[in-house]
Amino acid sequence: MGLATILKRKLIPAEIDEHINRIQKPIGSLGYDPWGYNNEAIKYGFWLTRLIYEKYFRVEAHGVEQVPAEGPVLIIANHSGQLPLDGLLIGYALASRQEPPRIPRAMIERFFPTVPWIGNLLNEMGAVLGDPVNCAKMLANGEAVIVFPEGVRGSGKLYRNRYQLKRFGNGFMHLAMKYRAPIVPVGVVGCEETIPAIANIKPLARMLGIPYAPVAMPVVLPAKVHLNFGPPMYFDDLDIPEEQVTERVEQVKAEISRLIDKGLSERKTLF
Repeated sequence: MGLATILKRKLIPAEIDEHINRIQKPIGSLGYDPWGYNNEAIKYGFWLTRLIYEKYFRVEAHGVEQVPAEGPVLIIANHSGQLPLDGLLIGYALASRQEPPRIPRAMIERFFPTVPWIGNLLNEMGAVLGDPVNCAKMLANGEAVIVFPEGVRGSGKLYRNRYQLKRFGNGFMHLAMKYRAPIVPVGVVGCEETIPAIANIKPLARMLGIPYAPVAMPVVLPAKVHLNFGPPMYFDDLDIPEEQVTERVEQVKAEISRLIDKGLSERKTLF
């Protein structure tokens, strides 16, 4: 019996092994799909994320059953918290639901794939470089894809600007229309408090080649997280002016704002 098998038996409960095997994705003979996803690696990620999700952030997720069981879908959420914890928690909420679970793909910032070891690990867990071409290929392949239209504008916002949505790009709407993918809006509450930043040292960020250099506590605080999934939003694929595409984007943004307000009203305490 190999070391990997022994380690797996010690760390991965049988129910996790069976659960992931129910939803494994098509992979090649070496165990990976074209974007680096690995069905065995994600079992370790699922096990670790369950501890973070249930014990550290004590996540309450509502409406996750509204994500369609199959076919292309865009999961659109507000971005926050300096680190991509929001995508991790949204992904786990969907992957851990019982009937039927789905393992979504998350679009991540261009910075992360350049980090040694971390980039490969994120790919193995289902994350993909946040590029429109990659997103289009995922949707064409019938995947559920997590997208944060605010990008670094959202994840790097300062604490004083928490829960204030930044500008949404129109790219995700064009993809939703082209691939006839429903959009499931998500309001994330709690991640803003995990790594509150009071300043961003832009010259340092430019020098290091990173999206932002926050002045923040060097720890991740155990804020309680609320995830509210809204009903799917459907948009036709008619050829319309860009102004009307922007209007549709604003509809999605308004729904996410509503879901954020819902989460804030449900929250009794920060921790």
